[in-house]
Amino acid sequence: MMNFLKSTCIAAALLATTGIATADTLKVSHIRPQDATIDKELRVFADKLKEATGGSLELNLFPASALGDYTSVQERISVGAIDMAVQPAATAVDRRMQISAFPYVAANWDDAKKIYGPGGAIYDAMKELYAKQDITMLAAYPVYFGGIALNTDAVNPGDPSASKGIKVRVPGIKSFQLTADALGYISSPIPFSEAFTAVQTGVVDGVVGSGAEGYYASFRDVTTTYVPVNTHFEVWYMIINSGTLADLSDEDRAALEKAALEFEAKRWETAEADQGAFEQKLADYGATIVKLSDGELTATAEHVRAQVWPQVLEDVGQEWGQSILDKIGN
Repeated sequence: MMNFLKSTCIAAALLATTGIATADTLKVSHIRPQDATIDKELRVFADKLKEATGGSLELNLFPASALGDYTSVQERISVGAIDMAVQPAATAVDRRMQISAFPYVAANWDDAKKIYGPGGAIYDAMKELYAKQDITMLAAYPVYFGGIALNTDAVNPGDPSASKGIKVRVPGIKSFQLTADALGYISSPIPFSEAFTAVQTGVVDGVVGSGAEGYYASFRDVTTTYVPVNTHFEVWYMIINSGTLADLSDEDRAALEKAALEFEAKRWETAEADQGAFEQKLADYGATIVKLSDGELTATAEHVRAQVWPQVLEDVGQEWGQSILDKIGN
């Protein structure tokens, strides 16, 4: 009799839980501090996704590189240790990913959208490169055209052939190092986590590799001069481990992919205005904004392309890299 009652209770418990879905929670990393633009936009994205899936898919955000710097996060996403991120492409595993940060590929925002937006040559190339690392690229997130933040006065900022005598921190990516050198600066590869202290203590006098938003978020206290010289077009990528994506239910997967495309489309509508707003924020915080003329920007672009492109093409593979540039028309 006791066994019968026990079996009946178990059966009743199983019936009671039938149909109750277990929510999937994905860890999402990004590189900016809490309440930065990307953090706020991802929180809205997470809320909309939760609503669209009836709560069956949730995102747990980790701002400020809490799960590691973007290079290690990309590697961990590749093996499934972290689910998702929105961040720059890391080139340690595949140097061809430098194509995303090629200097002076796009001349303006219209160009940038054609190249880095859906169906663009670099967009498609990056999607293929991520796939080789067991990572699915869900969306591209345009950020800004890059510039140079200095903790000193600018020296001949509109003349790329002039030696500046200023040492600047650059990311450990060859294209950035070569670009800084071509612009007349002395490049010094320093990890992002050590960059602020390096400027603060005078190890370097400035930073290359970011733009107004990035400098305002992380370097505004050591930025007295900002030169929007359009070093590169900064794009981050919303990426997810391909196995994690495949393991989602069909409904949740479709909802995530749809939300990612909407997230991307909305960002293209606001990114250019955001760039101007953050340049103004730097100015309001006390930095001098050194605007270059169209002629100076054109001359700078031509100079850097001639100096840097052949070397970076050699690094990423001449034939492969040139095939991407040919699609762009360069």
